[in-house]
Amino acid sequence: MSETTIDWDALRTAALAATAHSYAPYSGLAVGCAALVDDGRVIVGCNVENASYGLTLCAECALVGALHLGGGGKLVAFVCVDAAGAALTPCGRCRQLLHEAAAPGMLLATAAGPRTIDELLPQAFGPAALP
Repeated sequence: MSETTIDWDALRTAALAATAHSYAPYSGLAVGCAALVDDGRVIVGCNVENASYGLTLCAECALVGALHLGGGGKLVAFVCVDAAGAALTPCGRCRQLLHEAAAPGMLLATAAGPRTIDELLPQAFGPAALP
């Protein structure tokens, strides 16, 4: 799938809507994300904070869980935003989660424009690295 055939506006709208379900009483940073799956589904996720900060779930964690709960597949395009709709780039942990769920060449919306997962996580560790 090419960058021009992806409905980035629809993904941003879905990600922004997901921020309404965020649970962020500690940071106040509501985060939502949306992704296009290789079968055409759009899935979403939101962040869920915890008083034990290290147990907080990023929106990407919820999204990958939704991917598997909804039948699996591979992600082809991904958008992450805050409650104002500003683009957010996934943290390192989330880049790793997305890498394993990604179709080859998955695109991620960033403030600098779409980037591939390989650009955001070069030389990634993945299933192929395991014996």
